[in-house]
Amino acid sequence: MNSFLDLCRSRRSIRRYTPQPVEQEKIDYLLQCALMAPSGKRLNPWEFVVVRDIPTIRAMAPCKEYGSGMLETATAVIVVALDSAKSDTWQADGAVAAEHLLLAAEEQGLGACWCHIYGRENAETLIRSLTGLPDNLSVLCLVTLGYKDEQRKHYDLAKLPYTKIHYNRFSL
Repeated sequence: MNSFLDLCRSRRSIRRYTPQPVEQEKIDYLLQCALMAPSGKRLNPWEFVVVRDIPTIRAMAPCKEYGSGMLETATAVIVVALDSAKSDTWQADGAVAAEHLLLAAEEQGLGACWCHIYGRENAETLIRSLTGLPDNLSVLCLVTLGYKDEQRKHYDLAKLPYTKIHYNRFSL
């Protein structure tokens, strides 16, 4: 990849993975990137739980009726959990850290996908029970990881929704 724009163009949500495990060195790299994500007042309200145990990952798969099928083939999952009492910007802080994970995964040749958990009580209860998270932490999302078993087209710059950009004042 030659630029950040190239990285953004190629990063797509991958929902099917090969059985090849993700190397610990790559997971360590992703976590370093996440730990450097900006957070409000630099409070770093996040905690990351790395799950590499395949039976545990598969047990997470039914956490939601829709949108969690990627857990059927993922070989690693990073649970992004946050302490809401630590910061009033905890959701934004967690989202930025998760995006760092997603972009770093693409850069490392891995597939990754965000699986939204926060606000879905049954999903959070299941993830909490499988990972032993304490009550003071809320699960924002899971980032599934693995080697890609599907190819997705890169974003076409000519087809981006440029009408969503406004300068100085909102205009229709």
